[in-house]
Amino acid sequence: MRNKTKLGQILVKNGIITEKQLKEALKIQEKNPDKRIGEILIELKYIGEEELLNALSLQFGIPVVDLNNYDIKEDIIKIVPEEMIKKYKVIPINRFGNTLLLAIDDPSDINAIDDIKFYTGYNIDVVISSTRAIREVIDKIFDNVSAVEKIDTKFDLEDIEYEDYDEEESTDISTIEKETQAGPVVKLVNYILTEAVKRKASDIHIEQFEKSFRVRFRVDGVLYEFMKLPMKLKNAIVSRLKIMSHLNIAERRLPQDGRIKLKYEKGKEIDFRVSTLPTLFGEKVVLRLLDKSNLQLDLKVLGFEERELNLFYEAIRKPYGMVLVTGPTGSGKTTTLYSALSELNKIDVNISTAEDPVEYNLEGINQVQIRENIGLTFAAALRSFLRQDPDIILVGEMRDLETAEIGVKAALTGHLVLSTLHTNDAPSTVTRLVDMGVEPFLIASSLLIVIAQRLARKVCSNCKKEIKLDKKVLLRYGVKEEEIDDFKVYKGEGCDICNGTGYKGRVALYEVMPISDTLKDLITREATTQEIKEQARKEGMKTLREVGLIKVKQGITTIEEVSRVTIQ
Repeated sequence: MRNKTKLGQILVKNGIITEKQLKEALKIQEKNPDKRIGEILIELKYIGEEELLNALSLQFGIPVVDLNNYDIKEDIIKIVPEEMIKKYKVIPINRFGNTLLLAIDDPSDINAIDDIKFYTGYNIDVVISSTRAIREVIDKIFDNVSAVEKIDTKFDLEDIEYEDYDEEESTDISTIEKETQAGPVVKLVNYILTEAVKRKASDIHIEQFEKSFRVRFRVDGVLYEFMKLPMKLKNAIVSRLKIMSHLNIAERRLPQDGRIKLKYEKGKEIDFRVSTLPTLFGEKVVLRLLDKSNLQLDLKVLGFEERELNLFYEAIRKPYGMVLVTGPTGSGKTTTLYSALSELNKIDVNISTAEDPVEYNLEGINQVQIRENIGLTFAAALRSFLRQDPDIILVGEMRDLETAEIGVKAALTGHLVLSTLHTNDAPSTVTRLVDMGVEPFLIASSLLIVIAQRLARKVCSNCKKEIKLDKKVLLRYGVKEEEIDDFKVYKGEGCDICNGTGYKGRVALYEVMPISDTLKDLITREATTQEIKEQARKEGMKTLREVGLIKVKQGITTIEEVSRVTIQ
């Protein structure tokens, strides 16, 4: 049952806004009568979307729903014409006999409800959802197809030479090739690639399941569904991508790797690293976007705190020794190492890198692509480097004992060696090398510094808002008691700029452990990871969680995000 109290008064009564703020919003509404009061209050940043929805729920006595929890069926959507759905911003989400359940952002819009009731012949029940969530569903259901038809692609293909793949079976693929050149397929693939670039995605996932075919984008480290594709196009779309990346479209039983090089807007080049994988219901394709123009090679802006940055500079400027960067896949290790190389890349220095794969081409640096299938492993490349008069060597990853041993010996014989390892934090890196079989005294003698890193999403600066958290919550996250009174926490409310997520961009968190004489002694004596960690902290090392909390206090990221990417 509708509460006769006006929305603004409900917000004032519940302490969400003040009378003064309400009067300010009402004055604006007088000049803009088409704007709703809730919309104005959000624009003034006096309330957030969630607070508006809760107030509307109180006013109209109807529940708020999260559309992400609904599997909206095609037959339900079709009950209401597309034009009406877009005009009134409603989503039909369920049907009970002769009653249609609508999600709407403005329950007071009687015209919308009456029009839909008259057109469909159904009784109408409504629930409240946010404008943003409704718009996202509308875009997903309707706009993808129309956008594909309208899109005027800005891509031009450039041929890239690859080794030929052997066709193990004689298959008639003329039909598939014809389908991949069809207008809709070409447009659809170009649209997916274009949108991924526009949305600054790092990866595109094209996945086939028994009854669905979908595209997901990874943006700022988090995957979300971009669109669902017609099942009948699945072979044509996958084959189109394979042709673009010079892969064998007849081979569907084995994984394949390739690359697409494209030009986008005024000659800007973007590489897509393509990987196909046979799954139960067809091939999955993952494309990694490598946009050199987005590559940030300035160490000062990556996320280092001042002390940690100075320690890193000090280490990479030494004439020999080993620098290790650790963290999971996708934590930004390559960017950190490329930034270090960019700092060291001078005319009087010979730099060689062994990478799998080579992600970006760096001018003035000799980069080698590892090809294990022909025997060009990290260890083989490293041996060759030592005969090439190197000053600085980058080894993409210390994968095995042979590579680690050659790297350590190179670091001990007058070369600066940079590499990566997969460990959870900086202190456990030493234990990992010992477990691989490297002698502790060699590790102690060669290691200069270990850096563990993670990437955390940054709060959207457009919709950032300070929030209050209970003291107990802050203590649980690791905030020190003496810091709580001055500890400010921020959160993004969600806006068009951040696509409703509250986050835009990422920042690196760095745990930096320089190898002091005391730590060298502990390593030689085969101390435990815990003993190494305790000593490193005595010497001033901040853990990933501690560094993350500094970024929270600075208003750069959120406490939830730090909790997601670090452990206490």
